[in-house]
Amino acid sequence: MTGEAGDKGAQQCQPLMSVCYTDDPEDEGQLKKVGTEQNKSPPGRFGRNKFRFLSPQGEKFLALHVMEDWMILVLLAVITAFLSWAMEYGIELGLHTTLWLFEVAHSNVFLQYLAWVSIPVLLICFSAGFTYLVGPQAAGSGIPEIKTIVKGGMVKDHLSLNTLVAKLVGLTCALGSGMPLGKESPFVHIGGICAVQLNRLATFLGGVKERDSLTPELLVIGSAVGIAACFGSPVGGLLYSIEVASSFLMVKNYWKGYFAATISAFVFRLLPVWSGQFETITPLFHTNYRLEFPYELSELLSFCILGVLSGLASAFLVFLTGTMVRFIRGQSRFAKFLAKTRLVYPALVTFVIATLTFPPGFGQFMAGELTQRETLEAFFDNYTWSTHLTEDHFDHSDHSVAWKHPYVSVFVTLTISVVMKFFMSAVAISMPVPCGAFVPAFVIGAGLGRLVGEVTAVVIPPGVHANATTYAVVPGSYAVAGAAAMSGASTHTISTAMIVFELTGQISYIFPTIFCVFVANMVSQSLQPSLYETLIRIRKLPYPSELSWDHPPKSNVQVKDFMLKDLRYLNLRSTYRYLRDLLLTDNLKTFPLVKSTESMILLGSVERPQLESLLAQQLSHPRVKELGKQTSTDSGEDESQKDSSDKPSFSTKPHKKERGSQDSQVPLKSLACADSAAVVEVDIDEKDTLTTKGVQTVEWEEQQLDEQINFNNCKIDPASIQLMEHTSLPKVINIFSMMGLDQAYVTSVGQLVGLVTRQELYKAIEGVVKVHEITTHPPLTSFRDNRGSRRVTDTPEATELTHLLGDESGPSHRAEPDDQ
Repeated sequence: MTGEAGDKGAQQCQPLMSVCYTDDPEDEGQLKKVGTEQNKSPPGRFGRNKFRFLSPQGEKFLALHVMEDWMILVLLAVITAFLSWAMEYGIELGLHTTLWLFEVAHSNVFLQYLAWVSIPVLLICFSAGFTYLVGPQAAGSGIPEIKTIVKGGMVKDHLSLNTLVAKLVGLTCALGSGMPLGKESPFVHIGGICAVQLNRLATFLGGVKERDSLTPELLVIGSAVGIAACFGSPVGGLLYSIEVASSFLMVKNYWKGYFAATISAFVFRLLPVWSGQFETITPLFHTNYRLEFPYELSELLSFCILGVLSGLASAFLVFLTGTMVRFIRGQSRFAKFLAKTRLVYPALVTFVIATLTFPPGFGQFMAGELTQRETLEAFFDNYTWSTHLTEDHFDHSDHSVAWKHPYVSVFVTLTISVVMKFFMSAVAISMPVPCGAFVPAFVIGAGLGRLVGEVTAVVIPPGVHANATTYAVVPGSYAVAGAAAMSGASTHTISTAMIVFELTGQISYIFPTIFCVFVANMVSQSLQPSLYETLIRIRKLPYPSELSWDHPPKSNVQVKDFMLKDLRYLNLRSTYRYLRDLLLTDNLKTFPLVKSTESMILLGSVERPQLESLLAQQLSHPRVKELGKQTSTDSGEDESQKDSSDKPSFSTKPHKKERGSQDSQVPLKSLACADSAAVVEVDIDEKDTLTTKGVQTVEWEEQQLDEQINFNNCKIDPASIQLMEHTSLPKVINIFSMMGLDQAYVTSVGQLVGLVTRQELYKAIEGVVKVHEITTHPPLTSFRDNRGSRRVTDTPEATELTHLLGDESGPSHRAEPDDQ
């Protein structure tokens, strides 16, 4: 701990004057600013030195209205929706260019193949190169890094503007190439970056310091906005962001995410209407399934089978994707060669995939000419392909005609399509370009569901009988359920069911879809971690382990191992001089108050503005002005003071604050040294007068600084967050996440022993991750691991409590199993 003693500066500065003298012989007769580096610009509430062109009324309006929470949320939603809508144009431009060149060269198969392959390869190479040069952190979906930051870790440059630019440009080119990649997962990252950058802009304009504890909240809201701006699903987007990005969500923040996601989804669907693309706002994939009798209860068995297949397929997809990423990031010669030549691997993967999907070639067996959007529209239609495609009068303009082949049945083309998209997606996701895995899994699940639905339609040819009416099976409903199940099982989320309801405008299949999603999640979670957790492990991100009674943390790191032990504090006998030095040297937002240096009993904490107000009251301008009047009367200098009143003032503008004010924002610079905005030129003839007044002021100020602090005029928080010194690291992470803390005090039997800030927490998490393997637990772990488990209480907290209570039976207590 550090006491009240502090080092004095080599030069003494007049705190209440705008300038002060130095003993430098080269600057004799001149006035020179003296102060510490942090005193160069006073931290005004509205940034007066930065925006001097604004009037006080304009600054007040900017701070009170423009930078309100709801205004920031509206800006976030509109900006993200506009970026998503604009990106759609860029993607369509790339896809239509490839298709146009393919159709132009219809007379020559080789030219068709060259056009079909060259454009995607060029776009992918540009995407990979631009991402590597502008923002390497933009590669991938960005959700693993978002999870890490929200959980308490730190990822450098992941939320920067360079990463945002690289993400937007790289993602547009990557999706414009036609590769089986997703847009929605990267837009979670884009929404998070926009939220953080808007918050930084608001704090910059407001002249306040940015709080790191707000970053998790902003990232969750940005994730919801990103999903809503792609699917047009505000409710599903918010639930998905909570499941994927956050472990805890304050209820008061729920309305912010829902409000921003709703506006984002509305603007995203409204912009195509304004541009003339659509006549009105409709679901992104509109379906026309019957409502009077959508399904028979016996069909629930088919949906459960689809859930099992989706769970198995998603687990294998996660395993295959992880294997590819490990291979690329490995130490083999081929991996090192690909790392040096960064464009070779994406170009090679794109060339192979484009060759396989070439329509006159192998692509004719898998509808290779369709985009992912067109593929989903075909999977969700109302027809039964096994009978519809055999008829001669069906509409050839329908996308489902792509699965009709003269030599093989629709079951063969569907199977080939699902299998090929499965492996192509796993390989394409490993490319170093901005991309996501949510949409590829969504498309694979829709194809698998369509295949199960077509088989069900064959097994039950007449359909479902009810009320003397026969209702045919709707294979498209199985595609909707399969899409939700596959994407949910890959990411270990349940909210994908809500996303497909909003995406298709179809809610009549709510129970089969939810059952399918639950079954798929249970199967997948019993086999593999989620895709994002797998990438966290491979990339060795500083993601803290989940805390569970059944899975105690591998690390024994406690608060006492990483807390700050050398911290400065206030006690009831502290002086104003020590308070001034404390505020100038430490940048903490709150300071601990102890009873005395000997006892170190923590009484509470005092916020920095309260302490600044105390110091301003002790060295208030009216008291100095009264002293100056007495000095001028005794020396007979009334006339000279009157003449100098017409000149620029040497002191900063008085801050009119009543005694006991709690919201004082008085800059410390006016209390310690010169104000950089108040430097004026003074004639050498006035030096004697200035020196005489300065001596009197300094003598009076020295007396005031030696007095003890009167804490009756400030607000003390007696309920400061306190941690025990034996609290484990996972519990500290959960406390900081749930309560949004920037710092917490560490006590031992009421005595202050240390301080934990987010910086120390970041370092502790990184240290644990380097030593111990990352352990993550899926949301539904309790379904399979709680059977027969016994609660273990041999934690450091229980050990210390047992020691204090004097229990001789030992610190560990286990609940005995019930007798059978």
